[in-house]
Amino acid sequence: MNYTVGILTASDKGSRGEREDRSGQVIKEMVEQLGWQVKVAEIVPDEQSIIEEKLTSYADDLKLNIVFTTGGTGFSPRDVTPEATLAVVEKLTPGIPEAMRWASLQITPRAMLSRACAGIRGQTVIINLPGSPKSVQECLQVILSSLEHGLDILTGKGGECARPLSPGQGS
Repeated sequence: MNYTVGILTASDKGSRGEREDRSGQVIKEMVEQLGWQVKVAEIVPDEQSIIEEKLTSYADDLKLNIVFTTGGTGFSPRDVTPEATLAVVEKLTPGIPEAMRWASLQITPRAMLSRACAGIRGQTVIINLPGSPKSVQECLQVILSSLEHGLDILTGKGGECARPLSPGQGS
């Protein structure tokens, strides 16, 4: 399916033009390979109210299917992207950040320090990604195929539900 995407980079330096947004570019390249269309990509400072406003607008006004944030998920006092996300989503999707952290832990023990979260607002999935281009790529490789299935279900574009698992085929 051709899904619409928003990319929101939370970066004080990036918003002032002092740092190139390489993570946002990685997201754009990877989702466009799936045939998804990036409708908006912006860089904002690490301000919770601004991030909340953008996420809300992307979901409610632009009606994007998915919004990826990058940056602002660490331990710095200015890292507030998860708090902004939690303030605007209506349902949490904890399996997405759990899968990203699990895969990242196979690479570095520092992955446990990620505070990323994900959730749904209306028919928009919002996912926090790390700020590093390498980490963004690693996380997207883990979630994109299952995410597409979830978007199919959320938007009603998926047709018939997948057949149920037989006993012993997983949970």
